[in-house]
Amino acid sequence: MKKIIIIEDDEVIREELQNFLKRYGYEVKAPMNFNNIIQYVEDENAELILLDINLPVFDGYYICREIRKTSRVPIIIVTSRDSDLDELMSMNLGADDFITKPYNIEILLARITNILRRIGESSKTNNILSYKDFNLNLSNATVIYKDKCLELTKNEVKILSYLINNKGNIVKRDSLMEYLWKSDYFVDDSTLTVNINRLRKKLEEIGIENTIETRRGLGYIMS
Repeated sequence: MKKIIIIEDDEVIREELQNFLKRYGYEVKAPMNFNNIIQYVEDENAELILLDINLPVFDGYYICREIRKTSRVPIIIVTSRDSDLDELMSMNLGADDFITKPYNIEILLARITNILRRIGESSKTNNILSYKDFNLNLSNATVIYKDKCLELTKNEVKILSYLINNKGNIVKRDSLMEYLWKSDYFVDDSTLTVNINRLRKKLEEIGIENTIETRRGLGYIMS
């Protein structure tokens, strides 16, 4: 059963969508608390997200951008904002489709079906991040290098995927810490260093050396 997350603060629309999609056999999650929505999305691991733009706490643009840092889960923007600029911004941030309210619910269902079919055909590659001569499999938290397979912890997967998705750019320590542990949870700076060093050691053990480069006073970059 495919899981869909509805990120919508309008109760009437949220319940209408939820009931409609359930009738067509989807498992539907529709959170009403938006304070930790990025973590919620990560934990639920859904196949598709329906995302409004005008939301409390964080707007849809921010949510879309944060999700795209580590995930290729399909995102359909469903919003009352109908300008060309809103659609362009949504697509530039990684949304897969853009539908304006009021919408034909049957057309929305068709869009969902088509995206899930397309994604399903290439689902194996969507769960793989490649960098140089190794692959990071997000679905089972492993690194594949030549004939070797390395198991990673949740934090190690998050660190490596974040760095790969930002390859070519220096990732600041503060940004990495906020992504890993969120800004409302205090973590000593040395905790990140410990996680980075442990990840480096694991990669070196299977022959992947000098991959995560430290730029002193700035952060980390994939080398």
